[in-house]
Amino acid sequence: MVLTKEQKKSLLEQLNDRFLRSKAAVFTNYQGLKVTDLNLLRGKLKEKGIDYKVVKNTLVKLALKEKGIAVEGEILDKPAAIAFGYDDEVEVNKIVYQFNKENEKLEILGAIVNGEFVSKDVVKSLALLPGREELHAKVVGSIAAPLRGFVSVLQGNLRGLVSILKQYQEKKF
Repeated sequence: MVLTKEQKKSLLEQLNDRFLRSKAAVFTNYQGLKVTDLNLLRGKLKEKGIDYKVVKNTLVKLALKEKGIAVEGEILDKPAAIAFGYDDEVEVNKIVYQFNKENEKLEILGAIVNGEFVSKDVVKSLALLPGREELHAKVVGSIAAPLRGFVSVLQGNLRGLVSILKQYQEKKF
């Protein structure tokens, strides 16, 4: 399908906007992937508010050039689809990496995280990190543990006092 100059300009603006808003953008090669598998991946990503777009490489190169982001040359020589994560740097990497483990035909090419290009090894490392919610839970647990211990100590003293008072009362009657 041949695009007009206006359509290309519009697509480039949309792509620039996505790169600007995203905290992480994971590049994948979808060649050899069945349409049903591709739709399954799109569905998993969409549940988390992540866009997955197949984009012309020339438009991606132009958008990245405008942003001043250098990408390894061979990455954009393959048919690429990009997963744009807007809320969390880790979540998009986790989903794409997990899908890659289940379906090896999807190839992770690299990613742009916070405005810098990173290799597929970094994508894997990010995918293995705990998610934001899990980290929040660990922090809350770490803060709550000493407080829980302090409350237990106070309760122990109160129990001891009540026990002594009860024994004293029984002794008196």
